[in-house]
Amino acid sequence: MIFKHAAEVPPTKIAKEGFRGMTARFALTKDDGCSRYAMRLFEFEPGGHTTLHAHPEEHEFFILEGEPAIVDGSGNQTSLRPGDFVFVPPNETHQLRNLGDTTMKLICTIPIFPGKNGKDTGGQNNA
Repeated sequence: MIFKHAAEVPPTKIAKEGFRGMTARFALTKDDGCSRYAMRLFEFEPGGHTTLHAHPEEHEFFILEGEPAIVDGSGNQTSLRPGDFVFVPPNETHQLRNLGDTTMKLICTIPIFPGKNGKDTGGQNNA
């Protein structure tokens, strides 16, 4: 078994084009011996967001803190709140945004595809 505390996992600034004010703590990945699924803690500064993107992996989100919204491929924005779960199917376009004036935090899990490590996903320009 592996035990970690979030404070022990260093934040990594996500500097991809179209991303703003986002860090990821790669909690459990292939580096930890996870061969099939990864868990990441995403943190967004006020006004922070991902780009509008899609990828072959599904995502599951659990909202921990803040005032998040998710945007779909048609530009429809849905506000979320702490305690919400979100499932994004493979290849579905989406974007995460922090609408609040405090840090937004969420857990993101993804399957680890062959040749991947759980720190990125298989598509282009994604998180």
